Amino acid sequence: MKKNLGFTLIELMIVVAIIAIIAAIAIPSLLRSRMSANEAGAIGSLRTISAGEVSFQAACYQDADGDGVGDYGTLAQLLNPDGVAGVPGYIDEVLAAGSKHGYNFTLNAVAGGGGAPATYTCNADPQSPQSGRRTFFLDESGVIRFENTGAAATVASTPLG
Repeated sequence: MKKNLGFTLIELMIVVAIIAIIAAIAIPSLLRSRMSANEAGAIGSLRTISAGEVSFQAACYQDADGDGVGDYGTLAQLLNPDGVAGVPGYIDEVLAAGSKHGYNFTLNAVAGGGGAPATYTCNADPQSPQSGRRTFFLDESGVIRFENTGAAATVASTPLG
């Protein structure tokens, strides 16, 4: 009497089917978790940009109209505030390149002058639908706003709670 060692084809197919069912349940949750992590990372990066802009303006690294009130900086200026790498930057190299956590960051700084104050706006938009659902907006008020419709967030968008 010969004893069979090993698995039958039916047993292997059942194991593969069970693994496929588990993967079908787990993968969407993993993708949602990754998307949430990317959005949280983008919000954290916007907070870093906001703090960097406040510090950059207070240090008066740039004052286009010479009124003694500093202007806001670009991403490159927030990385290298004094232009000669003598002062530590307010943001890291990855964020200064404009892309982090699956989001693209666009910062537009407008110098003050002629009685108009310096301003800036920053948008964070997902690089793909898999990186995040929400778009974010930040300006000199420091309030982060978002849209979850896929449209670009603006100053009129819902503030982040």
